[in-house]
Amino acid sequence: MKATIWHNPACGTSRKTLAILQATPGIDLTVVEYLKQPYQADKLRQLFATAGLAARDALRLRGTDAEERGLKGASEDAILAAMAANPAYVERPIVQTDKGVRLCRPQDVVREIL
Repeated sequence: MKATIWHNPACGTSRKTLAILQATPGIDLTVVEYLKQPYQADKLRQLFATAGLAARDALRLRGTDAEERGLKGASEDAILAAMAANPAYVERPIVQTDKGVRLCRPQDVVREIL
């Protein structure tokens, strides 16, 4: 099974999710360090739609200035544009497999799509 994790190595939850993926037999894993390879707004829109999330649901407020910038109450398009411009605004990690997409907080959520 193919799996892609949008990963931040500085995040404990992201590291734990990556470890679950690496320990799962039969996973063909792609790791994208999204702070080095930022998201495109269209890709985020696709990931969120597949996961059944609104961009607001995946907006990272803690450790960012997203709330101060008014993103908490912004439109979907404005949030996606901000996330594409500053990938730190995206909560992590996001994992995509053949079975779907999940925002893996907590990390065990990844098991739903393995």
